[in-house]
Amino acid sequence: MELRPYQEEARQAIFDQWNSGVNRTLLVLPTGCGKTIVFAKVTEDCVRNGKRVLILAHRGELLEQAADKIHKSTGLGCAVEKAESSCAGSWFRIVVGSVQTLTREKRLAQFPADYFDTIIVDEAHHCLSDSYQKVLGHFPDAKVLGVTATPDRGDMRNMGEFFESLAYEYTLPKAIREGYLSPIKALTLPLKLDLSGVGISAGDFKAGDLGTALDPYLHQIADEMLKYCVDRKTVVFLPLVKTSQKFRNILCEKGFRAAEVNGDSRDRAEVLDAFDRGDYNVLCNSMLLTEGWDCPSVDCIAVLRPTKVRSLYSQMVGRGTRLHPGKEHLLLLDFLWHTERHELCYPASLICQDEDVARQMTENIEKAGGPVDIEEAEKQASEDVVAQREEALAKQLEEMKRRKKRLVDPLQFEMSIQAEDLSGYVPAFGWEMAPPSDKQKDTLEKLGIIPDEIESAGKAAKLLERLDKRKMEGLTTPKQIRFLEGRGFQHVGTWQFEAARKMIDRIAANGWRVPLEIIPQEYSPIG
Repeated sequence: MELRPYQEEARQAIFDQWNSGVNRTLLVLPTGCGKTIVFAKVTEDCVRNGKRVLILAHRGELLEQAADKIHKSTGLGCAVEKAESSCAGSWFRIVVGSVQTLTREKRLAQFPADYFDTIIVDEAHHCLSDSYQKVLGHFPDAKVLGVTATPDRGDMRNMGEFFESLAYEYTLPKAIREGYLSPIKALTLPLKLDLSGVGISAGDFKAGDLGTALDPYLHQIADEMLKYCVDRKTVVFLPLVKTSQKFRNILCEKGFRAAEVNGDSRDRAEVLDAFDRGDYNVLCNSMLLTEGWDCPSVDCIAVLRPTKVRSLYSQMVGRGTRLHPGKEHLLLLDFLWHTERHELCYPASLICQDEDVARQMTENIEKAGGPVDIEEAEKQASEDVVAQREEALAKQLEEMKRRKKRLVDPLQFEMSIQAEDLSGYVPAFGWEMAPPSDKQKDTLEKLGIIPDEIESAGKAAKLLERLDKRKMEGLTTPKQIRFLEGRGFQHVGTWQFEAARKMIDRIAANGWRVPLEIIPQEYSPIG
């Protein structure tokens, strides 16, 4: 099986990390982009180099998928370490193992500490749990690859406690742009659902409280779905089995061909097959289908299980992002959840790294009154936020002029050089979150940047790296930016060093006044 370009890049990046001495690294691919294929090929490479590999997961479906994909894509067989099945005595060099089984003392003790050379953790955002850490700690020298579709910033900070690097990340917007995933259109339905009385447990909303809070709105939600979902294949995620079953009944009353599946459904496989065939057009579930199930023809997702966990939200939406003949886009139904907590996930959570952009995008989608392509919405929100920041920056610059600061504020520098990656930077790993070192602060000040505004060592490193690169490329210095923008010139950060020097010389020769023939706001060094 030939890998897609990004999959080959990911495979190579993983081995680059391992070969450089990094033993624990991460791979991030959106749902539907073939993460199992990538780690199957990585597994094949390891086995052909004489290594023994453990694929670790927490659900039987994931283990079965991994074994099946490895066999189909590489021809290699797998032994199974789960429940009554054991890899003991097997000649297979690949083992798919259940973390619940391997965490048992007797089961784990049968493996020497050096038995596995490589461990691949599927759905790696689970790996910080005690059970995973117990198994991983038993094989301290093994190279570890964590594979996940959806780490949010909180997950990345947490996973940074165990993983040493991010080998490769392929983003949802890029996958959509390059034609590997379906475009997504978000629609906010005009129903205000009150979650103010819902409690929190283990970092997310309590499912029991959610079910109670949702019950009064189910008929209204079904009426709204009649406007948009009659001709679509829809999956609905709900907080409780009883809520899922109740909503299935309401949908059937409204004329939908709705079905429901849960962990106790004896006919689950038959219902899923029937939904796949089109016998049903709505499938309700209580969080059963977030992992290990694929139906590419799904073209509508209704998230009636509000969550603060981006990885969970992305998994739900990911059930509808795969491509399918005749499928133009995925319709994602969003709701006006009324809550005092701001961490709630929205469609913007799928695509935005900047919290200000996400907040603006959510507001824009709510006001739109119809389905909005999330990439277009993100672009518009980014432009809105940039305009807001430039307005705030203008006020800040006026204040700086009054105070006659000697150094350049980092925000002014970032906006002047149009560096959104710097202004939206979020530390991911432990060292990046530490305060800037004295050496970093001294160097920044020498280069003309106010070091007190830099909150982390990672941001300081990024700034210093950018300053060094700009020097090599012959671009303006922070002090040139401060001087010329202080006299009204625009976006001096995009000028060449020599062009800025010549303009400063002209101003100096004119008694430190801008020559009359030059209008700073309209001046361009190129023209």
